[in-house]
Amino acid sequence: MRFSKPIPKRNPHRINEEITAKEIRLIDEEKNQVGILSVAQAMEIAREKELDLVEISPEAKPPVCRILDYGKYLYALQKKAHEAQRHQRKILVKEIKFTPVIGEHDVEVKLKKIREFLAEGNKVKVTVWLRGRQKRKPEMLDQMVGRVMEILKDMAEIEAPPKREGFFCHIMIGAKKGGKDAKTKNP
Repeated sequence: MRFSKPIPKRNPHRINEEITAKEIRLIDEEKNQVGILSVAQAMEIAREKELDLVEISPEAKPPVCRILDYGKYLYALQKKAHEAQRHQRKILVKEIKFTPVIGEHDVEVKLKKIREFLAEGNKVKVTVWLRGRQKRKPEMLDQMVGRVMEILKDMAEIEAPPKREGFFCHIMIGAKKGGKDAKTKNP
């Protein structure tokens, strides 16, 4: 068995000798524009300062290059991407299940839980399902779905109509538009 050499990790930017343009627009390490120079002149300036010549904008005419420490630049880009990802809002889908013979108090408890999920900004998948001998009476499923839809209509926005799959029926709901978010935007 032969092992091949590992493929070197390719940088997202062209650096130093990888730059193919004849002329570039150079920006120095203090972000000041130096002007349009040949690649050889720009490389010489970068070597004197012991930094890298990095092609920042290859689509521009002529391409824009900066003199900088490439390792630090990549690290800063990575930190910026991580910070942006950290501030994203993740919406989860929570599931609540009902059966046709559920008690009234149990329905209230589950509705309270649905309200909590919606207040947190999550979506809720409400599942109504038949168990055991209930499967002989599929009309029980339709009655319970109607009852659940009637209750949910007041507290949430139904995003997808009830979807029936055998002895299960799924309803996707989300928070009503114009809820607490609308109140904070219009004081």
